[in-house]
Amino acid sequence: MAEEKTYPMTAEGQTKLEEELETLKMVTRPQIIERIKIARSFGDLSENSEYESAKDEQSNIENRISLVETMLHNAEIIDSNAVAADEVSLGKSVTFKELPDEEPETYTIVGAAEADPLTGKISNDSPIAQSLIGHKVGDEVDIKIPAGSMKVAVVSVDAAE
Repeated sequence: MAEEKTYPMTAEGQTKLEEELETLKMVTRPQIIERIKIARSFGDLSENSEYESAKDEQSNIENRISLVETMLHNAEIIDSNAVAADEVSLGKSVTFKELPDEEPETYTIVGAAEADPLTGKISNDSPIAQSLIGHKVGDEVDIKIPAGSMKVAVVSVDAAE
């Protein structure tokens, strides 16, 4: 039997997924069911774009509910305190600068389920995170990126907020 995929995440990420699941089940799903009922009342379903749209949305919501349930069932909560304070790991914020003299950048490394690059949360599966994990403050690291590679220096590592 194949081993189930685990979803590494922070406790905060787990809480957000639980809240999303609750909203999907208790708010979004009933709203879509109501839209389907209303669209059915318009008559001929073969030419009813409102009905088709609502059914498509229902399918998308049910798929998302299933995925979130799977992620929560197979969640692996990461304890960033289990590694050295100055070591880059999942659940920590890392500041690095591209060498020789670029401005520092700070990212929090999280599981893929809670990644949000626009807010500075990058997936542990990303090339940057994969290259930095396990390194410590002061280390110089080569990061393979689609455009080639870049050399960075780890400036600081902090517990995620």
